[in-house]
Amino acid sequence: MLRRVISGVIVAGVVGVTQAGAPAFAAPAATVPVQGSTQAAGLHKTPVRLDGLTELVIRRIEVGDEVAASKYFSGKPVEDPVREQQIIDSVRESAVQLGIDPDSTADFFQAQIEASKVVQRGLLAKWAADPSSAPTSGPDLDAVRQELDELTTGLLTELVRVDHFRHTGLACDISLLVATTTGSIEHHFDHLHRQALAVGTATVCG
Repeated sequence: MLRRVISGVIVAGVVGVTQAGAPAFAAPAATVPVQGSTQAAGLHKTPVRLDGLTELVIRRIEVGDEVAASKYFSGKPVEDPVREQQIIDSVRESAVQLGIDPDSTADFFQAQIEASKVVQRGLLAKWAADPSSAPTSGPDLDAVRQELDELTTGLLTELVRVDHFRHTGLACDISLLVATTTGSIEHHFDHLHRQALAVGTATVCG
């Protein structure tokens, strides 16, 4: 399933807009050029913001709540090295096809995995200490993973769109600070989820 979703990036996510319109995850709409194309120069002159990428990171962190609920009832551990390696291997392969650095892409997605673990561990510890605060049911983990795979597609598309901007130093840092601060407020993030967001965005600029 993961590989089929990732392959969709090449066909739909990076090309930009399908005949039906922009994909549901798209934030700031933009045509993503192949690196080295004549469109790239024009895109680089357009102000780039990190709101779209940050919003998808936030949405993935929120899905961590669902993962935690599922594991609370199933008893499955937070760590899932086989699944994690599948994700990293897939995004590395996709990065090569998309023309972005596979190492940087792998680091970014490793950060997303770690951010989710922050949420899972925090919530599971809270629910263990206070069972009355625990959810009364948990979603099917396979369904949640399908949602995560779809977010992976969106995140890869955004990484291509902001690839050059991630290496602009202070400009990237300021844009990321604004995006994460705004996103935390809009999504009413508590301390645990703000901590996860810091982990998830740690490798965005560099």
